[in-house]
Amino acid sequence: MKKDMEPHRSQLLRLLEAHEPTVGMYVRIYGEHLILGRELALEEDGNTERDDRLRLSRLRSRSWGLSVKRHNARWERTPFSGDLEEIVNAILSFMQHLCAPGY
Repeated sequence: MKKDMEPHRSQLLRLLEAHEPTVGMYVRIYGEHLILGRELALEEDGNTERDDRLRLSRLRSRSWGLSVKRHNARWERTPFSGDLEEIVNAILSFMQHLCAPGY
């Protein structure tokens, strides 16, 4: 894990927790990316698995690009980019369905 990504992860978590549709989402660091998703409960054993849904890719020091995970497990870029607040606003405006717990 890149230590210089941790402040961005923490800021993004705070932004997500401030909005009902994104409360409870996890943010993990993967190289120069921040991966957003939800923990899904498995059937009987009570274990959970990660369900990655969105990826923020670092473009510059404070600029990020947004991608969505497709059904074939590949990431597809969207036209959205900006600082973390702008990205969260785009998610809340256009991608609330991807944030829903039961999606």
